[in-house]
Amino acid sequence: MMRLKNFGIALLGCGLFVLAACSTPTSEFGVYRQSDGTIGVHAPKDAKESEAQTVALAECKKDGKRVVSILEQRKTVNSNFPTTYLYSCR
Repeated sequence: MMRLKNFGIALLGCGLFVLAACSTPTSEFGVYRQSDGTIGVHAPKDAKESEAQTVALAECKKDGKRVVSILEQRKTVNSNFPTTYLYSCR
């Protein structure tokens, strides 16, 4: 009886691990910083510029800055991230 209970607990733990490993990430945007302080945001296919701006603002807030301004929007050849936005923090 005890062995069956332990097996059930182990099976439940494995199932929860698989569900957690396959979940959607909280952010589908790729964020990077350039040496000049510019924030780059790689946006997924169906993302809006306002969503990319929100992600950039969150990155700027790490430095205590509260305003972002878009500098450039670039099309890329990457089918997963077809647009890159560049922002400056103020």
